[in-house]
Amino acid sequence: MEKKDQDAESKSAKNISRRGFIRGAGLSTAGSVLLSSNVLAFDYKEQPAKGKEFGPGAMTIKMKVNGITKSISVEPRTTLAAALRDHLGLTGTKVVCDRGACSACTVYLDGKPVNSCIMSALDVGDKEVTTIEGIAKNGELHPVQEAFIEHDASQCGYCTPGMVMSCVHLVENNPNPNLEDVKDATRGNLCRCGTYPHVFKATLEAAKKMI
Repeated sequence: MEKKDQDAESKSAKNISRRGFIRGAGLSTAGSVLLSSNVLAFDYKEQPAKGKEFGPGAMTIKMKVNGITKSISVEPRTTLAAALRDHLGLTGTKVVCDRGACSACTVYLDGKPVNSCIMSALDVGDKEVTTIEGIAKNGELHPVQEAFIEHDASQCGYCTPGMVMSCVHLVENNPNPNLEDVKDATRGNLCRCGTYPHVFKATLEAAKKMI
């Protein structure tokens, strides 16, 4: 059966004559000429791209961060992480890989974790940003932050803010997570020091205290 199929394919390929090939190439060229020369049966008009233009210089935008709306002047190339760190002084958000691969820069956008190093500050719009500085309330650390300290869940500390943000989002949306849930929540957070076991214990312990 397989040999018959191969024979059929071989026979079909041999049936492509030189004249047929030239005729097909000529039709393709004619089609391209028609499309580029507007010699068509319908009226085609180019339409300008829709959307708001930004830049190239800096512009002032408003951004709600940790419950407070602030005005900042940013260039179109400014990332959310750069806006938070360089323009608002919120240096708790870390930039490590700067390409959205390690999640050390995790913040919330309307309550959902995002990698701020690959998001444009202009794309935030009316959404609210929450950083690691906004996790503690009324001067008290979040239970996840306390558990990280108790279980020694940080070493060099570069990944810790992003880890905490991912774990806080988990326990506040899943009151009874298991180990697999914690692993899944932190699957994008890379730690070169290998503190994962401590992070997992801390997050599970924090979840128990929040019930």
